[in-house]
Amino acid sequence: MIRPINVLVVDDSAVVRQAMYEILSAEPDIRVMEGAADPIIAAEFIKAKMPDVIVLDIEMPRMDGLTFLRKIMVQRPIPVVICSSLAPAGSETAFKALEYGAVDVIEKPRLGVKQFLEESRIRICDAVRAAAGAHLKPHGLATVSAQIAKPIALPGRETAMSRTTDLVVAVGASTGGTEALRGFLRSMPADAPGVIIVQHMPENFTSGFAKRLDMLSAMTVKEAEDGDSVIPGRALLAPGNRHMFLRRSGARYHVEVKDGPLINRHRPSVDVLFKSTARYAGRNAVGVLMTGMGSDGAEGLLEMKKAGAATLAQDETTCVVYGMPYEALKLGAVDRVESLVNLPRAVLEEVVKKDKT
Repeated sequence: MIRPINVLVVDDSAVVRQAMYEILSAEPDIRVMEGAADPIIAAEFIKAKMPDVIVLDIEMPRMDGLTFLRKIMVQRPIPVVICSSLAPAGSETAFKALEYGAVDVIEKPRLGVKQFLEESRIRICDAVRAAAGAHLKPHGLATVSAQIAKPIALPGRETAMSRTTDLVVAVGASTGGTEALRGFLRSMPADAPGVIIVQHMPENFTSGFAKRLDMLSAMTVKEAEDGDSVIPGRALLAPGNRHMFLRRSGARYHVEVKDGPLINRHRPSVDVLFKSTARYAGRNAVGVLMTGMGSDGAEGLLEMKKAGAATLAQDETTCVVYGMPYEALKLGAVDRVESLVNLPRAVLEEVVKKDKT
């Protein structure tokens, strides 16, 4: 029998603690060990018995959730899912939580919380499962992405006019991807090929995330809009709750952003992006699959490889959750496996190879 995921819920609201208990305990693979009204009580409980996952509020008496999160990640890392009304999608608080080491952030409303939690049952349970599979190390606010400090030069490229079609780098990520993408894009030079990205994120989160990435990157980063051109020096991030497809018009690429059914339980879906990239870019593409739970992107990466694209995956050691890259490896979809620190350089090496063939 598989041992259930043991969860500690830390929230000063008795209503929220009870709702979380009912939602999580209804799942056969999840067990709520305890509910704590504040981080001080939670810390005492952790000394006695270590949970697999903590579901954590931010606004609480005696110690706020972000302070508690930082202490946990520095002293004794435990996967944390933030669930708070103070962490709305795209907010500074939400991004701080992710930077401090939270695996996921779920926004809860200030009113109608119990009903919201019940309606968000699948999202909450999936977040807990993803967190349980996370590989964490002492954080110290010095993440792997922070080791990638400067853009990497892209030597020896031919000029764009020497090719009939530009190259495209397609990237997919999920749990842990916000930090991975931050490190990856910080290393991409201003003249890098166009980058198109699907990061599993809720609606209204991606706009703020794209703006943060834009401030950190030599490339221009923006939330994708329907019809945006894919051009060198620009990275487009699929908007939450919308699929993004690569399309081609003559020798130029653009994206199509539209509604559609969930694919692999996600919208946007990495498979949707990768399969369209395989069709319209073929060998003029590089595919990159990063940290994330589940299998989204594995089949699409295989299609890219069969179409002649170079395919890369993040290694297990630097993935927060090794699900998506592992599934792609099992399918034989991956040409190269690289650590997050080495991944940007590896992508640019593949770009140079393609420029010279």
